[in-house]
Amino acid sequence: MGRFSSLLIFSVLLFLSACKTSKDFSGLQASMEKGIYRAVIEIPAGTNKKIEYDKNQKKFVIDQRDGKDRIINFLPYPGNYGFIPSTYSNPKLGGDGDAVDVLVLGESITTGSLIEIIPVAILKLVDEKELDYKIVAIPAEVNKQIIKTKNYQTFMAKYPEVIKILELWFGYYDKAQSIEIKGWGDEQEAISEIEKWRLRT
Repeated sequence: MGRFSSLLIFSVLLFLSACKTSKDFSGLQASMEKGIYRAVIEIPAGTNKKIEYDKNQKKFVIDQRDGKDRIINFLPYPGNYGFIPSTYSNPKLGGDGDAVDVLVLGESITTGSLIEIIPVAILKLVDEKELDYKIVAIPAEVNKQIIKTKNYQTFMAKYPEVIKILELWFGYYDKAQSIEIKGWGDEQEAISEIEKWRLRT
């Protein structure tokens, strides 16, 4: 068996093990210390399957649209997409009914991974006339960081091209939906958004 075949089988096994998990990711602690939060990764960077965590089944599944697996027919995800645990964007208060979304910029991270992150910005979208905010973050662990910034000012100054790429990607990745870019907020706005929807126990 060649090296490529072995890697392919290993990747499939990792994905299947993540899909069969019974761990309750949605109820995990949202933050570790001041400025450091946690993210549960659903969709690894560089992939196109729209994987979501089903909190009722307690497993990761591929989202369905019209009875079919939802595959993003566009460039793959530009970061690791997931959610902040122990958050709930309450529809009664203007939320979308889900946990707070997060995009972690870095190398590909496996579905089902729990990673500590530093929020650096918030991308403000309107999806089908509803507010849909995305926290943009980097890994807290220094040796996992490829974007060298801890705040929006530096992010904007050093990586303006990344900001443009994210705007273009989120604006056009789903042709079936009408998505409008409303702008950006800094790291404090990102943290405020997390804390706004954080579940208190």
